[in-house]
Amino acid sequence: MTLLDVQNLWVKFPSRQGVFDAVRGVSFTLGRERLAIVGESGSGKSMTGRAILRLIRPPGIVTANEISLQGADLMQKSERQMRDVRGQRISMVMQDPKFSLNPVMTIGQQIIEAYRLHSKASKSEAYTKALEMLQAVSIHNAERVMRAYPHEMSGGMGQRIMIAMMLIPNPEILIADEPTSALDVSVQRQVLSIIDALVTDRGMGLIFISHDLNLVADFCDRVLIMYSGRIVEVCDAKNLQNAQHPYTRGLLNSLPRLNDPRKKLEVLSRDPSWSNAPSVSGRI
Repeated sequence: MTLLDVQNLWVKFPSRQGVFDAVRGVSFTLGRERLAIVGESGSGKSMTGRAILRLIRPPGIVTANEISLQGADLMQKSERQMRDVRGQRISMVMQDPKFSLNPVMTIGQQIIEAYRLHSKASKSEAYTKALEMLQAVSIHNAERVMRAYPHEMSGGMGQRIMIAMMLIPNPEILIADEPTSALDVSVQRQVLSIIDALVTDRGMGLIFISHDLNLVADFCDRVLIMYSGRIVEVCDAKNLQNAQHPYTRGLLNSLPRLNDPRKKLEVLSRDPSWSNAPSVSGRI
């Protein structure tokens, strides 16, 4: 079942040198699966995720033939209608919770606000739901955390709180923008296990934005590789090590491996033709 269908998405920014194309002709579909979008910094991964929710503000320009959420074209919706989509149907977990949580509101106030924004629940019902959601993301002593402020939380706790806040309205799609990049390895695994369990139990679609190829090969179902705003290759995550595009091969060969020690890692070389080639479709 297709939850999201993106066709010919472009994101442009005017500059003194002319119009800069941050995302160029990207097309893909998302079902009830874990879809990864990977690439270097500046490849257009995060811009793609933000454009789906129409979070690119002027002077940025977003165009697409269609961004269809179960048959409804998001490009045709008003800003007021998009507020009902954001959070309630599609949620997005940003990279660093320190910049996403309000520093002058308690964590409980923020989660309750996120829930009541999309439901008619009373404050007491929202409080109970917030406690349940914090416990679902493996936060112990949830009542103490509800009374705390964001600066009192560690990076791992902050990321779990953000996941709880984004999933409390029970959305159909979760966009996770490098949710583990600021965390140490042990906490990374805990957060990924939480996301995996919640996505599986709820039958959601997940767009997992990352630069870590080993991570997505282990965690996701399909992978879109982006370079210079375009999709250059699409493959099953389990077959990522057999990718054929020279850019993907370069990314893979630049990673250190315990089972294949080398004196020097390869330097990623770039061919100008990669930027000009048509974007590969990630649609099923």
